[in-house]
Amino acid sequence: MSKQGSDSGGEAQGFANAKPGTGPDTVPAAPNNFIIGLIEEDIANKRYSRPICTRFPPEPNGYMHMGHAKAVTIGHDLAERFHGLFNLRMDDTNPAAEDLEYVEAMQRDVEWLLGKSLEGRVFHASDYYPQLYAYAEQLIQKDHAYVEELTAEQIKEYRGNYHAAGRPSPFRNRPPEESLRLFREMRAGKFAPGERVLRAKIDPASPNMNMRDPIVYRILTDVHHRAGAWHIYPMYDYAHPLSDAIEGITHSTCGKEFANHRPLYDWFLEKLEIKEPPRQIEFAEIGITGIVLGKRHLRKLVEQKIVSGWDDPRMPTIRGLRRRGCPQAAIWQFCRELGVSNSSPGEVHVDRLEHAMREVLNRTSPRVMGVLYPLKVVIENYPDDRVETFDVIKNPENPADGTLSRPFSKELYIDRADFMEDPPKKYHRLSPGKEVRLRYAYLITCTGVVKDPATGEVIELRATYDPLSQGGEPADGRKVQGTLHWVSARHALHAEVRLYDSLFTPEVEQFEKSERPIEEFINPASLEVLTDAVVEPSLRGVAAGERVQFERVGYFAVDPDSTPERPVFNRTVELRDKKFSKIFQK
Repeated sequence: MSKQGSDSGGEAQGFANAKPGTGPDTVPAAPNNFIIGLIEEDIANKRYSRPICTRFPPEPNGYMHMGHAKAVTIGHDLAERFHGLFNLRMDDTNPAAEDLEYVEAMQRDVEWLLGKSLEGRVFHASDYYPQLYAYAEQLIQKDHAYVEELTAEQIKEYRGNYHAAGRPSPFRNRPPEESLRLFREMRAGKFAPGERVLRAKIDPASPNMNMRDPIVYRILTDVHHRAGAWHIYPMYDYAHPLSDAIEGITHSTCGKEFANHRPLYDWFLEKLEIKEPPRQIEFAEIGITGIVLGKRHLRKLVEQKIVSGWDDPRMPTIRGLRRRGCPQAAIWQFCRELGVSNSSPGEVHVDRLEHAMREVLNRTSPRVMGVLYPLKVVIENYPDDRVETFDVIKNPENPADGTLSRPFSKELYIDRADFMEDPPKKYHRLSPGKEVRLRYAYLITCTGVVKDPATGEVIELRATYDPLSQGGEPADGRKVQGTLHWVSARHALHAEVRLYDSLFTPEVEQFEKSERPIEEFINPASLEVLTDAVVEPSLRGVAAGERVQFERVGYFAVDPDSTPERPVFNRTVELRDKKFSKIFQK
């Protein structure tokens, strides 16, 4: 630390130079992934003559969330490990629920998470509609599919259930030529939704419900945001394996809930005689307690304006986490530490993600001063017109980030929580007659209290400073307990600070089992907005998205609502979570 006499001390000081800790390359890859061994076997057996290729195939009917992030990290890590390719493919087969907004948002979020552009590797199932339609005609011609005329209720009745076998539809054995004609008429828009569907001809009595002549195409009147009006749209279980095959995917990773769908995945590939077919591999998804990930529930919160949008920093969406200030590296660390298992690994608490945030932000965030609940302190023996500037290290974890200048003057702000007029024993902050350290500056002693005559509230403190304690250390070696953060009142930048807490109450763990609506599980104290906070002048003009540590307070990110003269900070995470060590041990 050095001291310079200066009347300046107020411009943004290059926070963009701080290492943001972005992308997967900043976090060591975790070897605990059983899929690695399966791919190594396929390579050894020369199963594929093309490069290893994985994909992330979201349905664009909402914004990307933490469950999606886990899938992205798995697929991308595998592609990188085997020097292969990674695709982002929108499985946009349901125009009634999908929107271009979601398509564009998901692509931006995946690219943000990866820290790179996916130009040339972004695909859409809708791009394959002509080929998927041609494949369907092949299935009909080979007598592996037929046009059904039963209603939806009748189809459900004929399919049976898990306790009763299904029975053949009366239209199951119609000639392929007739089914082909009807299917083409469906494509031409000659039937209304529900009047006809195309079904695969597999086994009405199969013990696997997915194999009981599943629907392949249905009629919809919705116009697709990319493909236009097709009149008929493929079902996910049909489009998924064939889109994989068209793209050259080798290994199609998905959650364990798709294990019963794998026979159907393989059936379509086999009946259409796909060469070197992709291989579906299921992994055990890890539940994250404390949050809700279902897009229909999150959409409800957005539509009912319970949150400000998909990017509300309380939302478990990638867009919300980005705005809150969560680094990409923290998401990668969280996902990689969980590993990839083929057996159920149980659940982890969302606080584990916050733990990863702290570890990354501690390494990468500049240290600055911010006072959330300001209380003015007037140092009576400090010269009125004097301003000192202290040069301090931006980040002790990374000295190469350089230094920033912090002004000091006669009037300061400290946090209201750091003063008590009548403190208990062993109180190490400021109180009448008590001496404390102002971090990086001087020792001060409280000499007086100014109160509002009407309310009795403390509105100002008077103090003296020790001129020989520059740097916050006494010249005579006396022991001083208590260190406070502060901001020079003359140079303070007024700011808005948004303190975010969990969006959901602890009872949210019972949400899926209850019949109560999602809005009844919202934490009413999930957001506190502070409009009178002050921060040091080095933060003037800091760019949206920049992350800093307010010393002794927490980690914060600059919100897009900021202006150069009035920044807005979102609390990303507190400095430490006393609950986490216990949760982590569980």
